[in-house]
Amino acid sequence: MKDARSGSGGGREQMRRVALFGAPATGKSTLARRLSAELGVPHTDLDEILFTPLGPLPLEDFRRQAAAVTATGGWIVEGNFAKLADVVWHRADLLVWLDFPLPLILYRITRRSLRQLAGREDSPQARRLTWNSAFFGRRSLLRTAIRKYRANRPRYARQVAETAALGVEVVRLRSPREVRNWMQRTAEAPTVGG
Repeated sequence: MKDARSGSGGGREQMRRVALFGAPATGKSTLARRLSAELGVPHTDLDEILFTPLGPLPLEDFRRQAAAVTATGGWIVEGNFAKLADVVWHRADLLVWLDFPLPLILYRITRRSLRQLAGREDSPQARRLTWNSAFFGRRSLLRTAIRKYRANRPRYARQVAETAALGVEVVRLRSPREVRNWMQRTAEAPTVGG
């Protein structure tokens, strides 16, 4: 696994199939859209597959649809679904882990939730958001972010190591600055035959 500080990771020639994951509000969608535009491959947000107007898909349907997306030659897939590792992460050329510190994540969740509640941002999550689900309920975004951050990081580290052992390049970015620097290096990297 490459830390952003230890190497560039993910030259353009290695980036036809990219899986991105990280805690909420780490900029997965923004980075995925930029990579999609830069590399000329489609972008898929797994939340948009999972959450239908009739409710969340059953796991098998979700896995089947995610697998169909990653059966193609080029894609950018974002989402925090390690349970799909075999049909997303393991098929990637590059796995990008946005692993920001918890205080930054909480600040960004609060800021984003306030924008969504004010109607200034639309997304599948924004359409389901209430004040209670964002801040005050037992299962609010803030409480869930803290709980999942503590519980998931060790599991993610193990799963990322397993993915790397399969030959998938992994880049772990720990701050917005590391994301910007990595994107700049990626943009400057030559393409195949370039």
